[in-house]
Amino acid sequence: MAAADVGDDVFGDDPTVNHLEAMIAERFGAERALFFPTGTQSNLAALMAHCGRGDEYLVGQNAHTYKYEQGGAAVLGSIQPQPLENEPDGTIAIGRITEAIKPDDVHFARTRLLALENTAGGRVLPLSYLSAATGVVHARGLATHLDGARLFNAIVKSGIDETAAVAGFDSVSVCLSKGLGAPAGSVLLGRRELIGAARRWRKALGGGMRQAGILAAAGIYALQHHVERLVEDHANALLLADGLSAIGLAVEAPETNMIYVAVPDDQVAGLQAHLTAAGIQASVCARTRLVTHLDVSREGIRIAVEAFEAYVAARGQALTDLG
Repeated sequence: MAAADVGDDVFGDDPTVNHLEAMIAERFGAERALFFPTGTQSNLAALMAHCGRGDEYLVGQNAHTYKYEQGGAAVLGSIQPQPLENEPDGTIAIGRITEAIKPDDVHFARTRLLALENTAGGRVLPLSYLSAATGVVHARGLATHLDGARLFNAIVKSGIDETAAVAGFDSVSVCLSKGLGAPAGSVLLGRRELIGAARRWRKALGGGMRQAGILAAAGIYALQHHVERLVEDHANALLLADGLSAIGLAVEAPETNMIYVAVPDDQVAGLQAHLTAAGIQASVCARTRLVTHLDVSREGIRIAVEAFEAYVAARGQALTDLG
């Protein structure tokens, strides 16, 4: 990063940013790519490039773009979200999607876009589902966007290549931090015209950066060195799940790098205090999410399991029995 060759990315002349964008566009078979400081901004610029004021996008009830991005599409883009119930595997039923598409009537917002997420809560969406979902909405004249914050986890888990993972999507946001370990940065992929519109929105949203090659260099390194190693995070998640299950916790088995632990409501505060005192960073709630990543080692997994085990032992019964 310190040695990165830099320029002014607002004017498109930062050579390291340009290299990153060309490199990831080629990997995914996209016409163009655009570097963003965050995935939230990348998703929002994509939604605003696809949809106009008063338009609507279909999205999962638990999707990051709907639930965890402060309603940016509505607040800043004047785009109406139509949240749809997610199935346990992270998909949205095809029938639910088609039923939600509004007719061409002045009473309704114009349904323009379907936004999906992969992975969804750590679950990998099957290629057959993605093909069916994108195919049915394309046939109805809608565009498609994929929030791929953890897309490389899905790619590594499924053993597929990048182009197969994004087939059927008109735009894709790919995160370079998360499991890949870069300190910041996401990239939006799509056709030339869409990326041109997103570039304008990026500037309006405060995402125009000057010597951004410093950050882009980290993204290039992450793409070159940290994709294949995601299998280690998946293995560590399984190790963590097995360890917590062995001490009596109710754990949802992981597919990739996320596990979920059930915690009784009256134990949330106590467990939170115990883990904090033990140096374990966790936001404890009734369905606590634990995520493995580049900076979590097998030794870290052992320490975490022992911290949970000490909490259970101090109470003399399994956490699932407490309350």
